Amino acid sequence: MVTPASPLWKPSSARTIALDAFVPAPRGATAAAPPPLNWPSKDPKDVLDYQLDITPALIGNDGDAIATLDVTISPNEPSDLMLDSAHTDGACAVLWFSAGQAGTVYTVTVLISTSSGRTIQRSILLPVLSLSTTAALSTAIVTNAGVMITDQNGNPVLIS
Repeated sequence: MVTPASPLWKPSSARTIALDAFVPAPRGATAAAPPPLNWPSKDPKDVLDYQLDITPALIGNDGDAIATLDVTISPNEPSDLMLDSAHTDGACAVLWFSAGQAGTVYTVTVLISTSSGRTIQRSILLPVLSLSTTAALSTAIVTNAGVMITDQNGNPVLIS
């Protein structure tokens, strides 16, 4: 009897961010807020997986893992960014997003509870840009030579 094989699904590492604020600071150092977390841009028609890896918060607690997720998106109007599904993979939260308004930067706030009772809340920026057409990037800042200026993640810097 032939049994169809189902493919093994594995989240993409291209859209994974990890907590980095759990690095010890030298004694006497002034604590500064880390820069905001942000995922790479998505097109309004994309349906993609994005990950938040909390492994640095769980170092030394080998049995701990994500138990629950509470995800909120702002702004939250009809036809805005939608959370299609949320999954966990040990210390990673895997979130599937669709839709969104081009030119909007969404704030995705994730409240995580672990099996050992820890809670971690972070807000991550997710820019939605019309990447399938270049005409929609008319608000992007360009140099005199016509080169689009991008941030450290390759996202266009837009005129506000």
